[in-house]
Amino acid sequence: MEAVAKLNDCPTSPRKMRLVVDLIRGERVEKALYILKYTNKEAAQRVEKLLLSAIKNWEAKNEGQRPEESELFVKTITVDGGRQLKRLRPAPQGRGHRIRKRSNHVTLVVDSKNLESQTN
Repeated sequence: MEAVAKLNDCPTSPRKMRLVVDLIRGERVEKALYILKYTNKEAAQRVEKLLLSAIKNWEAKNEGQRPEESELFVKTITVDGGRQLKRLRPAPQGRGHRIRKRSNHVTLVVDSKNLESQTN
């Protein structure tokens, strides 16, 4: 049984977030948490918190089962572009350059590999 967690309007560009997300796609949850803990990027902290939320959502759906025994893994994780804040920065000779402050939406799905838990 899978569990979903979403992070909307995260103030990081989607390109920077995808660098972190690609590290944990398809990995076991324990290994993904270690990877995120020791990744030296700001986006890694946000994804780590999101992964912990997905694990808690899975525990709420599957009462009486432990995540360690059911071999949880990151089934899918996607990063989509969110809204952009458009600002102007002063430029020479009275001009203005447009600054786009990007944000993103992250959707994370956690599932178990254990076959006996899926049949119940």
